[in-house]
Amino acid sequence: MTKNIEIEFKTGITSEKYQELLKKFNLENNIFKQTNHYFDTDDYLLNQKKMVLRIRQKSDMLYKITWKSQSEQGAFESHVLLTKQQALDMIQNGFYAKDFFEELDMFVTFKVSLDNYRVSTPYEGGVLFLDRCEYCNVVDYEVEYEVGNYHEGQKLFEQFLQRHQIEIQPTKRKSERAFTCKR
Repeated sequence: MTKNIEIEFKTGITSEKYQELLKKFNLENNIFKQTNHYFDTDDYLLNQKKMVLRIRQKSDMLYKITWKSQSEQGAFESHVLLTKQQALDMIQNGFYAKDFFEELDMFVTFKVSLDNYRVSTPYEGGVLFLDRCEYCNVVDYEVEYEVGNYHEGQKLFEQFLQRHQIEIQPTKRKSERAFTCKR
């Protein structure tokens, strides 16, 4: 298991701004698809506690389960790599989260998937991500900036937004947006 603290800043953007930034950073040919399969209890207890439990599929053979717990200045993340068979079984049948994360003593089931078409590039000591997300017959766009220092990252992200004439559009977590189409 690997653990880390994720410090990120993000905002929703328009399709036009997404296309403009792809061109500006020369990223049109670097888009890759990753699918997030989200899990929760029947009463969505994890979502209520601002936690995310997902299996991210980056290719036909690369699956990783991640537990994210939000805080004011970032998200604590824990990851475990899975085999394809493990992941498919968990999506089909649910699983006990405690088998992977000691603190999560609950049974969870698959709720919804979100396809994320993502590009990334180094930017000012961090990583800039441009995302096109598809879920529930919805397509939305966002820009994320991931850094190691909260205060410095906040300042750099605000400068990036000003430089590219982007107005902050608060956006919910990808899991929350995907949960709008609960099955």
